[in-house]
Amino acid sequence: MSTSEKPVRVGVVGVGSLGETHARIYSELPGAELVAIYDTDKDRAAQIASQNGTTAAPSLDALAEQVDAVSIVVPTDYHLQVFNQLIEHDVHMLVEKPIAATTEEAETMVALAHEHNRILQVGHVERFNPIMSFLEENLSRPQFIEVNRLGPYPPARDGARPRGTEVSVVLDLMIHDLEIILHLVKDDIKSIHAVGVPVLSPTEDIANTRISFKNGCVANVTASRISMERTRKIRVFQDDSYVSLDYMNQSGHLHRKTATGIETAEVPIEKRQPLVQELDAFVACVRDQSTPLVSGSHGSRALDLAVEICRQIRESPS
Repeated sequence: MSTSEKPVRVGVVGVGSLGETHARIYSELPGAELVAIYDTDKDRAAQIASQNGTTAAPSLDALAEQVDAVSIVVPTDYHLQVFNQLIEHDVHMLVEKPIAATTEEAETMVALAHEHNRILQVGHVERFNPIMSFLEENLSRPQFIEVNRLGPYPPARDGARPRGTEVSVVLDLMIHDLEIILHLVKDDIKSIHAVGVPVLSPTEDIANTRISFKNGCVANVTASRISMERTRKIRVFQDDSYVSLDYMNQSGHLHRKTATGIETAEVPIEKRQPLVQELDAFVACVRDQSTPLVSGSHGSRALDLAVEICRQIRESPS
């Protein structure tokens, strides 16, 4: 941003753990000015506002009147409600993933954003992980993709459900990888086989799906929020090589077939904070009126796939 350009005025709706992080990053981000935050918990809003040198808006409408752009970081089942209130204002929005609770809600949001000429970005933060640049540059035709995204059950919260458990683990965690797989394969789906079980939540806490694409690529994806350790890894195989990457540690190896055997090299990755990159990209889109890397349409397609996986799990339990 040049010194002559005004910063983009931003706000945050919902300042739980993730929303608090959005607020902190915006307060430190060049090119952005954190103007206000809003949360239905007034004490929490006042606390986070004070920590980040901003103000707590008395209402959602009051916040919308002060800003150019907003991060919506509320539980998924409130995304559409907040979106509908903000769309009436001249405000661009970043909605945390999944874009909505249902495919119908997602379609409504995408259509309204287009109708009102608003930027709608969806918070699929792994697309801003630096390992993605390496993947995109070194893939020609992926043939098999294996992903594991595992973590412990979210901690209890006073007066609220554990974070993310308002939806299935498929919509909470696996959807990150579904969006990335759709982006990498770029083809129509031929078939899906999915299994999953609830353990501590009303919906699935662990799930596995096998997705076959019409071009022959197969993806096997596992997500769990009841594991003892955190794991976020992807392996992608193609004709002459495969790459094994760790989202969490931002590291990995490329294994390539040569005339003398398999050659293995460490992947050169410049480590960066994905959420900082995501919010910086959102601010740039608002400033330049450009299309987001992960648009509402991308988020909606990933949700469509996640919902179909959930449907299969519940209609064909194993």
